[in-house]
Amino acid sequence: MGPVQNAIFQRRSIREFTEESVPVELLRTIVDAGRWAPSGLNNQPWRFVLVRDGSVREQLAPLTSYSHIILGAPALIVVLLDRAAKYNDMKDYQSAGAVIQNMLLTVEELGLGAVWLGQILRNSDQVLAVLDLDGTLELMAVLAVGFPLHRNQKSRRKPLAEFILREI
Repeated sequence: MGPVQNAIFQRRSIREFTEESVPVELLRTIVDAGRWAPSGLNNQPWRFVLVRDGSVREQLAPLTSYSHIILGAPALIVVLLDRAAKYNDMKDYQSAGAVIQNMLLTVEELGLGAVWLGQILRNSDQVLAVLDLDGTLELMAVLAVGFPLHRNQKSRRKPLAEFILREI
């Protein structure tokens, strides 16, 4: 297996982190990988907020039932779409998923850990307010990022045959 497949098969959602801070240079490396995701018409509608400040994380924590992860992660990457740069909702939402996957695989490659938090989307307006952003941006996800406390996460997948409907 090559390095990409290794990252895909080894990556797990990391929900517990050490207290070690994540250097901003590593966060920028992660976002840089994200911005190379494909987008329709190459519109690149993604925008990011890098959060390392503890007081901001404390304000964001009550906006999700996963507050313990927000509080325990030394860094967050907030993924947004710029509504003015969008051209098709479905296509742009799909590209945001590709951005997030690129970033998660880069996190794995760098020896960090991350988890993709989506439940916080139900409080998108409050998240934007905490981050002092306006409604021209649409919240897609929050990634909690840090150095893993451990790597004993287990994951199983259904057999491949359950997903392939037909080979024609």
